[in-house]
Amino acid sequence: MVESTTVRVLLVDDHTVVRSGLGAVLMVSDWLKLVGEAANGEEAIKQCERLHPDIVLMDLMMPVMDGVEAIKGIKKRWPEIRVIALTSFKEKELVEGALKAGATGYLLKNVSAAELTDAIRAAMNNQPSLSPEAAQVLISRGTDPVDEGFGLTQREMEILALMVEGLPNNGIAEKLIVSRSTVKFHVSNVLSKLGVSSRTEAVTVALKQHLVK
Repeated sequence: MVESTTVRVLLVDDHTVVRSGLGAVLMVSDWLKLVGEAANGEEAIKQCERLHPDIVLMDLMMPVMDGVEAIKGIKKRWPEIRVIALTSFKEKELVEGALKAGATGYLLKNVSAAELTDAIRAAMNNQPSLSPEAAQVLISRGTDPVDEGFGLTQREMEILALMVEGLPNNGIAEKLIVSRSTVKFHVSNVLSKLGVSSRTEAVTVALKQHLVK
């Protein structure tokens, strides 16, 4: 059983309050030990090298280096370290990206203390764990690619259409009732899939290829 040994945990999140809250949750279980914290992916890799934790609870949307890139870096150097994505976002691209990078689990931050410890226990036993929301996103057909040429999802098409209208990120966020971080994530994906480096180029491609009406 996992509880017979101490499981060393590293928390990675750019919000101090979130790290404090998660740390308090971990302290309830005497078989879990918080050994360190990091505010971004780059710090997380450095902490893994210094502390070599058993489990990393990894936020995904962070400055300097995001969670997906950090997961890739950690799993490449220390494949034995288990990483659980713990984030506020349930977009299909993030879920798939984290799991493809090597995450053992994907949980949302509204997870209960019991669910979090269960996920850590599962990870230590090499068993995956997905929040119901993340599992639903993966099986949902609502975000399947709608354009064979560029592979844009329905949400990315909506974002692109609003970009063509000239709306900035905060305007798009208000229009779609989502966070600015979510919009930034989708805009980045749109630019990548269209093979461009700026919003202006993305709009040009969208108009030339008749991607938006």
